[in-house]
Amino acid sequence: MARKFLVGGNWKMNGSKQLVDTLVKALNEGKWSPNVECVIAPPAPYLAAVRAAVRKEVGVAAQNCWTEGKGAFTGEISTEMLKDLNIDWVILGHSERRSIYKESDELVGKKVAAAVKADLKVIACCGESEGERDAGKTTEVVFRQIKAIADQLSAADWANIVIAYEPVWAIGTGKVATPQQAQEAHKEIRGWLAKNVSKDVADATRILYGGSVSAKSAPDLQKEEDIDGFLVGGASLKDKEFLEILNCRQ
Repeated sequence: MARKFLVGGNWKMNGSKQLVDTLVKALNEGKWSPNVECVIAPPAPYLAAVRAAVRKEVGVAAQNCWTEGKGAFTGEISTEMLKDLNIDWVILGHSERRSIYKESDELVGKKVAAAVKADLKVIACCGESEGERDAGKTTEVVFRQIKAIADQLSAADWANIVIAYEPVWAIGTGKVATPQQAQEAHKEIRGWLAKNVSKDVADATRILYGGSVSAKSAPDLQKEEDIDGFLVGGASLKDKEFLEILNCRQ
């Protein structure tokens, strides 16, 4: 089954009105293959401005959302608010949310379920730390994280899920998993989906690689059979480099 390549740009807690203008202008004027889908995730204060300004075929994602549609949850962002702003994607379970804000696997699963119920598309993140990889626990950790999400979903819900495999040791460190390391993890994830959800879901679900992706590393990574795109961090803040990554796949 052909899976459309997806390149996501996670701006994290970076940006300004000037940077928004620069990055949106680059995307509006840039060109890449119609076989590549682009999604960008600006910080919450800029979501509405980015959605209004960027061309319609570029998806816009929030970097987080809460499990409830509204209520006394100071500082949180609801799925209803995102839909009201015409935001169609959300990133959930990023390692920074798990490590800094102590989000559990169970909470991530509940957030994913709430987002899908609200008709949002989800980039659901998973990945192991360097210590866990060194201890041979990569699949144990990743499968546990994905199971907590799968436990909250029906088979039909997976049509709105993209998985991002992001080895924690490669996020913001300059270290990049080799194409072989990334492919091995992606293949294991697809195998888990086939065994525990369904073969159809495994064949259709896109699995992105994230972890210091750059214009230099992207061309070789994208050649691997089970790598269906990237979730880009720092390089997504560099207009020319992000366009190069979008164009690594034709």
